[in-house]
Amino acid sequence: METLLRRCQIRSQIVRECIAEFLGLYIAVLIGSGAAAQVVTSRGTHGDYLTIQLGSALGAVFGIFVARGVSGAHLNPVYSLSLCVLGRHPWKKLPLYSLSHLVGAFLGAATVYLQYYDAIQTFSGGELLVAGPNATAGIFCSYPADHLSFWGGLVDQVRICHSHLLDQRNGPLPDGLNPVLVGALILTMGVSMGSNCGFPLNPARDLGPRLFTFVAGWGEEVFKAGGGWWWVPIVAPFVGGLLGTLTYELLIEAHHQTTLQSPQQEQEAVELEEVVVDSGNNR
Repeated sequence: METLLRRCQIRSQIVRECIAEFLGLYIAVLIGSGAAAQVVTSRGTHGDYLTIQLGSALGAVFGIFVARGVSGAHLNPVYSLSLCVLGRHPWKKLPLYSLSHLVGAFLGAATVYLQYYDAIQTFSGGELLVAGPNATAGIFCSYPADHLSFWGGLVDQVRICHSHLLDQRNGPLPDGLNPVLVGALILTMGVSMGSNCGFPLNPARDLGPRLFTFVAGWGEEVFKAGGGWWWVPIVAPFVGGLLGTLTYELLIEAHHQTTLQSPQQEQEAVELEEVVVDSGNNR
């Protein structure tokens, strides 16, 4: 078996990274949309809004754990773009990572659809709808609530978050904790900012499943619903991501000391400074 695995090893680093990104987001969508499908098709008897948010958060956590050792587990084109802007990720990899994310999200949605095919057909009466009491398109991607205006939805989608998790100089995180904190962040946003349109923070996570529902039978309505809403969860997260990156850089990261010091080192530096000042005063 070891010999077979060695023969199957992919030698290209970029191909390995793209596969890791694909698989990571595939897992995130599989668990997240799977949780939504379970709640929707059971009409709330097997879960509720909170279990959907838990599914989304845990899906992201496990997806990150799968990919982080190979590619860094971006799993989101917004995250990749932010790193490129900061000079921490090559621009040439951005389109390849983004395509991997899109394909992973598309196939993740397809897998959930196959898994819940009978339940979806029974719930919807055989008619795949985007809106109404028997709608099932929302299992896979986001749609605005009835009360939400177009501009309100656009503002809702410009979220500023996540940048602080990139900053290793603002209290380095123990190895393995970062994925858990990303999941906690997703859960936090889900339970506090999800009622307007489901907080789609990831353009690939929304567009990939939307393309799947388009070809799987929901049709053009997935792009027409909400007054042509579909482009908002694709464009606005990029705006929010870049604003978040810029805000954190200007207000926090730009003001770190040049060299990283532990709390003990900082205390020793303060004590040394006090000794120097006292010595000067005694002269």
